[in-house]
Amino acid sequence: MIKRAFIMTLASFSLAASLAQAQEIEITDLTGQTIKLEKPAERIIAFPVPMASMVVALDQGPDRLIGLHPEAQSAIADGILGEFYPKAKELGTGILANNATRGSKPNVEALASLQPDLVLQWAHAGEDNIAPLKNAGINTAVVVSGDDDTYVQQTLTMLGKAIGREDRAEMLNQWHNDVMATLEAKLEGVAEENKPKVAYFFYSTDKLWTVGNNYHDGWQILLTGGRNVAASIDKWKEVSLEQVAEWNPEVIFISTFEKNASVQRFYDDPILSLTDAAKGQRVYQVPMGGYRWDPGSAESPLGWMWFAEVLHPDLFDFDIRAEVKDWYPKLYGHTPTEEQIDGILRMTMNAGALGYEQFAAQ
Repeated sequence: MIKRAFIMTLASFSLAASLAQAQEIEITDLTGQTIKLEKPAERIIAFPVPMASMVVALDQGPDRLIGLHPEAQSAIADGILGEFYPKAKELGTGILANNATRGSKPNVEALASLQPDLVLQWAHAGEDNIAPLKNAGINTAVVVSGDDDTYVQQTLTMLGKAIGREDRAEMLNQWHNDVMATLEAKLEGVAEENKPKVAYFFYSTDKLWTVGNNYHDGWQILLTGGRNVAASIDKWKEVSLEQVAEWNPEVIFISTFEKNASVQRFYDDPILSLTDAAKGQRVYQVPMGGYRWDPGSAESPLGWMWFAEVLHPDLFDFDIRAEVKDWYPKLYGHTPTEEQIDGILRMTMNAGALGYEQFAAQ
């Protein structure tokens, strides 16, 4: 009897150890670093701004987020996720040193006190902003920004594994690939001279900041049938009014990163108003849904369809409102109302823009 009890006890310990080991998760970040998690990450902090909404999309809720970048928080507070998940508007943003609102310098003491299971940080933040997190014993996954959708899909795969939602990461990545294939097939025979010259600005109030073709937002212009006037810029850069006038874009896109960003600035400015884009009423603010539709995110395909419709309304016939209604339940577990879709599509801001009535509710 004693021998049998001893064997059963050993078996129990062995089973418990096996179960504990089975719960351990090993992920690889975008630098190739391996990170071991004892269990699916339940407490996540995101420095890269789009990654907060990626976590929400993968988990269909914000419960795993305990800290995020102020620019991610503003997208939630001012956008649809704040309406879907009111508690998400209360998420802490004090993860940056010196209470900064931009950049990636961490407040390591504040982060450590939150006891995260996983922290996400940009590679381009540099070792000075990565090493302190690792030195504090914090599991840190580094994300390398790229010039196409590859890094977005790799991040979705990594996060899906980290929280035990690999199935959803696979579903979202397939959607990305399907929409890219549709766009590429439709644009295959379009000559370069028939693609409009496009300028994109992620900051556009006091200063104009744009991107080159070796950054996601520039690549996105090419994907959706435009020619990026800032193609030669290395990643991102501030440019002058005179430079924009010289480029003379036919279409201008501005982001919602700044709360007071407005298309009117381009119509009122004595220099910018001389561009073909301003004269042709083709200045548009990019929509903002679960996240902004210009940077890479879980819902990028919706942005790609919107860009393609704006640039080539005679070539594409996506029903953007129907796509939002179809995909938001899959992404976030909620279906937006017509009024909420108006907000996502910036219908008021873009009301006077050429052809924008195509996005109005029927």
